[in-house]
Formats: sequence, C-alpha cells, structure tokens
Amino acid sequence: NTLASLFLSPSRPMGGFIWGIGPAISIPTATETRLGSNIWGAGPSAVALRMDGPWVYGALISNVWSFGGQSGPGGNKYNVFTLQPFANYNFGGGWYATTSPIINANWLAEDDQRWTVPIGAGFGKVIRLFNTLPVNLQVAAYYNVVRPDHIGPVWQIRSSVTFVLPSF
Repeated sequence: NTLASLFLSPSRPMGGFIWGIGPAISIPTATETRLGSNIWGAGPSAVALRMDGPWVYGALISNVWSFGGQSGPGGNKYNVFTLQPFANYNFGGGWYATTSPIINANWLAEDDQRWTVPIGAGFGKVIRLFNTLPVNLQVAAYYNVVRPDHIGPVWQIRSSVTFVLPSF
C-alpha cells in the first residue's frame, strides 16, 4: 500500500526546530493481499527536526486506523503505530551517513507479536542531474532485534532515489 503523510508547518523554525502536523493516509495500492490491506486508512502524523551544523536529527510519528474491514486471521483491518527517529551526518560534497529505523507496532496483534524494532544505518549522496535537479540516493541495512515470529523478517535493506523539487 501507499502511505502519504501530509504536513502543515510554520514558515520559520520555532526554538530551532522545524515541525509539522497533519494526516497520514493509507491508500490501498497492494496488488496482492499478502502485501497489504485492500481498504483505506488514516490517522494523525507529526514530524520534528533540527539542523545543527553537519547534523540533521528528529523523528516522524503516526498511527493509522483502517476504515472498516474484518478482524481476526485473514482479516484486512489494521491499527498501526509508526515511529521513525532519524539522524544524518553530512560530510560535504553531497555525502552523508544516516540512520532512520522504522519502528512499528501492530495494535491488533498479540502482545508478544506486536512490535518490529530495527537497528542499523546507511549512507547516501545528493547528486545533480543536468546540473540543476538535486537527486538524493541512499542505501541502508537494518537488523530487526524485535519482530513478530510468524511474519517478521530478520533484515531490512532499504534503498531510495528521491527527486528534490524546487519550492513553489
């Protein structure tokens, strides 16, 4: 599925922090029921970050509930909490080190099967396409120190390509 987080934020940092609040919306785009629910969901989302010299750090938090759906085994109902703390150290020349584990809690799961807690890190580089369009390239690996027994992967490998569009 696709999760869109939308934020309203002050135009200037407050107390050195940039922050925003808004909705998180889950759009049912999964092509296979094993990959995601077939129903919409939404909930609150917030982000806060600070930039100190070469450091950028903060956290993103949300909780998304499904609209309707069925509970129990084989059901498509969900109630998912997400916390993503992040820290980047910028080396210069576009290179940076990063950690941004995605911690999840499935509130509908049994207590001992609820959490996924990864640890890990990665690196990235911001390049410019055609000497004008910034593109952020990143790769990271995370080991899930806590995970559900029945569906929890041991490792996560994440890579991303992000086009940085100019402000309007």
